[in-house]
Amino acid sequence: MSAVSSVPAADSATALAHFSASLSFETDCADVHAALATDDPRSLDFVLLDVRSPAHFARGHVPGTVNLMHGKIVASKLAAYPPDTLFVTYCAGPHCNGATRAAIRLAQLGRPVKIMIGGITGWLDEGFEVAVVDEESPRRDPLALD
Repeated sequence: MSAVSSVPAADSATALAHFSASLSFETDCADVHAALATDDPRSLDFVLLDVRSPAHFARGHVPGTVNLMHGKIVASKLAAYPPDTLFVTYCAGPHCNGATRAAIRLAQLGRPVKIMIGGITGWLDEGFEVAVVDEESPRRDPLALD
């Protein structure tokens, strides 16, 4: 018996409940990209938060993103947004828990929140372009700090 099958899979009803619920907590880069590609910015129904450091953000981020490090998420920084605003957080990628930390802080503040799975790594893997703060910054690797 392989390590894969040594623990039996959940029954179909349990699997359906689990995987359906996961979409309440996360979205992916392709769905975010499609939403951002709309011709009418007023139809955008979420705020995308890049919770990495300002240096990483400057080197490359999802266009239209707000940069707010997870440790800086407090009620006063969110006051301009209506209470029902959906926030979608992302960080470096699957090896980083910054998006989760940000989601926890937002949930503690009573804000609706999802995580963009994959982070900026997933965004780049999908082949989507990044924006840079300083046009002199290289676009080759927005995660590198030199």
